[in-house]
Amino acid sequence: MTAPRATGVPILRLGDVLVTGLLNELDDQSAVAFTDELTERIAGDGARGVLIDISRLEIIDSFVARTLMELTTMARLLGARVIVAGMRPAVAITLVELGLQLTGVETALNAEQGLTALGWHRMPQPAGEVRRDAPR
Repeated sequence: MTAPRATGVPILRLGDVLVTGLLNELDDQSAVAFTDELTERIAGDGARGVLIDISRLEIIDSFVARTLMELTTMARLLGARVIVAGMRPAVAITLVELGLQLTGVETALNAEQGLTALGWHRMPQPAGEVRRDAPR
């Protein structure tokens, strides 16, 4: 795992997939720095997939939407597939109201579905063991 860098956005490596998330709204400068850092990691780590969890974003502006589209295009050029997961309904509504389409951006309802789409699957639990996240 990798510690947060200059942008303050952690980028974790799980095999050949990078996992990151936007914890809050990025200003324009931070969005550009995040894009630069993530594309460097894709190339440097040889990532074949990237999951960007945006479930904590309550609003999105046209610059961040465009940044996500450009990041997806750059990642594809570097041989990686990007999935944006966890979009809140309010964010989707805002994108539609602004007339913005995330052209070329794959989405997933949540991070787990996004990781599954990238080829990650939850390991089955041995019989008799209780999962930590299972209701009791």
